[in-house]
Amino acid sequence: MSVAEGVRFGVLGPLRAEVGDRMAGLGGPRQRAVLALLLIARGRSVSAERILSEVWEGSRLPSLTTLHGYVADLRRTLEPERAPGAPARLLVREGPGYALRAVPAAVDAERFTDLAARGRRALEGGEPQLAADLLGQALALWRGPAYADFGGAAFAAPDATRLEDLRATVREDRLAAVIASGQHAAAVGELEALIAEQPLRERGWELLVLALYRSGRQADALAALRAVRRRLADELGIDPGRGLRDLEAAVLAQDPRLAPAPAEPSRMSHPQAVAPAPPSGNLPFALSSFVGRGGDLAAVASLLDGQRLVTLTGPGGVGKTRLALEVARARTDADGPWLVEMAGLHTPELLTATMAVALGLPTAASPDQLAAMIADRDMLIVLDNCEHLLVPAAMLVHTLLTRCGTVRMLCTSREPLGISGETVYEVPPLEAATEAADLFLRRAAAVSPGWAAEPGARERIAALCARLDGIPLAIELAAAQCRALSVAQIADAVEDRFTLLVDGSAGRPDRHRTLLDTVAWSDQLLQPAERRLFHRLGVFEAGFDLDAAAAVGGVDPVLVPLSALVRKSLVTAEPGTAPRRYRMLETLRQYALAALSPDETARAQERHRAWALARAENAEHHLRGPQGAALLNGLSRDQAEFRAAFASSLAAGHGEYALRLSGALFWFWFRMGHVAEGLAWLSEAFAAAPQAGADVRARARYAVTGLHYLAGQPQQAYQAARSAIEEARQAGDPVTEASATSYAAYLGLLAGVALDAESLTREAVEIARRSTLDWLEAETLMIHGMVLRVLGDLPAADRVFQEAIGAARASGHDWAADGAAWCDMKTASDRGDGTRALAIAADILAAMDRYGDISFWLVTVHSAARALALTGQAEHAAVLMGVVEAIGKRAGVSPELMDPLDGPREAAAVRGALPPEEYERHAARGRAMSRQEASALLTSLIAGR
Repeated sequence: MSVAEGVRFGVLGPLRAEVGDRMAGLGGPRQRAVLALLLIARGRSVSAERILSEVWEGSRLPSLTTLHGYVADLRRTLEPERAPGAPARLLVREGPGYALRAVPAAVDAERFTDLAARGRRALEGGEPQLAADLLGQALALWRGPAYADFGGAAFAAPDATRLEDLRATVREDRLAAVIASGQHAAAVGELEALIAEQPLRERGWELLVLALYRSGRQADALAALRAVRRRLADELGIDPGRGLRDLEAAVLAQDPRLAPAPAEPSRMSHPQAVAPAPPSGNLPFALSSFVGRGGDLAAVASLLDGQRLVTLTGPGGVGKTRLALEVARARTDADGPWLVEMAGLHTPELLTATMAVALGLPTAASPDQLAAMIADRDMLIVLDNCEHLLVPAAMLVHTLLTRCGTVRMLCTSREPLGISGETVYEVPPLEAATEAADLFLRRAAAVSPGWAAEPGARERIAALCARLDGIPLAIELAAAQCRALSVAQIADAVEDRFTLLVDGSAGRPDRHRTLLDTVAWSDQLLQPAERRLFHRLGVFEAGFDLDAAAAVGGVDPVLVPLSALVRKSLVTAEPGTAPRRYRMLETLRQYALAALSPDETARAQERHRAWALARAENAEHHLRGPQGAALLNGLSRDQAEFRAAFASSLAAGHGEYALRLSGALFWFWFRMGHVAEGLAWLSEAFAAAPQAGADVRARARYAVTGLHYLAGQPQQAYQAARSAIEEARQAGDPVTEASATSYAAYLGLLAGVALDAESLTREAVEIARRSTLDWLEAETLMIHGMVLRVLGDLPAADRVFQEAIGAARASGHDWAADGAAWCDMKTASDRGDGTRALAIAADILAAMDRYGDISFWLVTVHSAARALALTGQAEHAAVLMGVVEAIGKRAGVSPELMDPLDGPREAAAVRGALPPEEYERHAARGRAMSRQEASALLTSLIAGR
């Protein structure tokens, strides 16, 4: 047994280490913190400078001698059998820092994460009893809060938060498994305890309602639904999410789908299974009732019926976005409607990519490419908040409308786009005596249940609304004060404020002055801690969670003032999110930012950058494991924040920070297809940090390598890989060295460079194995196999791919496992074994539902078509080639360009198996099929063999 395997670490509670069969003494708080920081790094090297700055944060930094002494003490404790002077094998020196070479199975957090993923798969796979057992084992590993010794330490907070969130999910998953296995009554008590601890996590309430209902307690189930509705309204001012609403309707209707279904228990293990399949489009659910504007709705709907571009204009807060969403919801287009939000976007070059992502497409490099993707779609796109990127938005809209004859655009902006064919509709304020007063009454009653206007108040409310110019946002902010003030007090306060500011800037529109006055008045009613938090939250470009608010707001504790901001309508809580997420209306965010002094803005941006880097680095440590898909989704939600962090760091001259953030986000960019964006930030960061440390440069250079590879630029990618190797060696970073070495070999072959690619990839695998990181070994083995394929050694390639798949499965790195399997599938076809290639394709397709990677699906189907041709099914192969051609064109992906060594050969093999007219006839049938239809066809063909 190796040293790494003989030492076990525990972070799910107070930090501890077991050497052999005895508990090890880890020293004082600082020494324990050094060990914790190295465990969080998961085998990566951490520079001595970073260890000192993070462990001694807020204190005077000691000398390096102190750190060396702590490391020496830890080595003696963790490797007691090591001879004096012998090299350390567990806590090793790497370049300017240290790394802890613990195998994942030796850390309780890694075992917990693995058990959690296996339990979730068992639950989704219809094995609830196995799931309950695995998830119970996972929970049994906990001895207290994660990293309990370091509750106030910033370096431990992101990983502790991740683990605690996953722990909450695992508790819910285990109880879902208990319910799915038929033990409804037994789950009720635990669920009641769970919601008492975490009353704002809606899934726990959903499970409790389902357990009560299945136990024959329908009245108690409805009582629980009423209780959660009150709780969410009182504490967050929001309605329940979609899952709870659908479940309530199902309980009231006694929907038979709520009954236990032993044959398929996993389908009932989550209450949301009663909901119908979601429609296409991405419009958010309305959080409040829509009041009035019947004439505006009809007018805009009529304009959209006759025109393909309608722009809603008007001052901030007048209700342009809400009116656009209500019009869109009423339409019956074949596709959509789709909402593209521009408020958080400030870089014109990212507008096309942002729209592509919102439409559920891979990122597009140009408006022309995006137009080609959606040319045949019959849909409405709502483009919201165009005013700050007016010219780029106008150019993009013009390109799409001239190229896509069945696409309609409904835009909102403070001024028209000014292009041919545009119909402008000025959104008017609400009529004070009617619709505006109705809106005030509705919102006042919502924020204060049981509230009713005193007799004669209607006229006073109408006058108040008139003073607010009928702007819905201003009216809603005023109505929110009915929790604490009477209508008369509100009216008096507003009138006093407008009297003071009646002679505001002549250059500002009257309605804009009124809106600012209203927000300023609400701001002045806040408590000091609430006001400080409100202003500082303005640095967030989009949504944020509680931990982000605490880190950036600098207010401790943060929950009380944040909840107050939600109640007072200055921050919006997003229902159905867990952990709960929040956001600010753009008008309010701009006001909050303007309220900060330059020094306060700089400090808030610095805290935002620190949070963004910690968020990215913590996620990056786990992206290649069982949590990878969920973490990628989370990083996508926070993409606007990373962009803001890049912009503020480069503006402040912190180029090394931008390089470090780029290194942390590389795998996110690579998997999600953000190639152009990643390369742009990297280019700016390298230019701004010519003297950055070798460790930072190496990881960023490797990011350049991977992104150039995806962009189809092997020569540039190869040169970047060579630089990354040298910088990684200089920094003592074996992880980056192994990755860059393996890719340099493969890219060199693609670029026609004369090199010993096989020896290079063998060297990369050996470096990876010394690191004890299974995921790294899996990736380097996969690329080693790819090199062997190119060199023509198919038997060796097949053996290596199988080894890569085993290492990837052991670490939960599904992408590497599926990637190696795809390469193995092509190797089988190279040998003429189409049957085996199709068997491998079946496994890949079954796993592909876990992540929506359209590129991987296309190349897999493309390769499967060649395998079908090899097995005498050329007609079906041509159908699949037609599918890939049509869907690839819409998505902007070509397997023949992505896979230049095999893609053209695969296409030629299928075309060569049929006469040209026969091929075209079958391919035409495929061009009319959907992805789901093609997957079903291929699955049935494989199963029928």
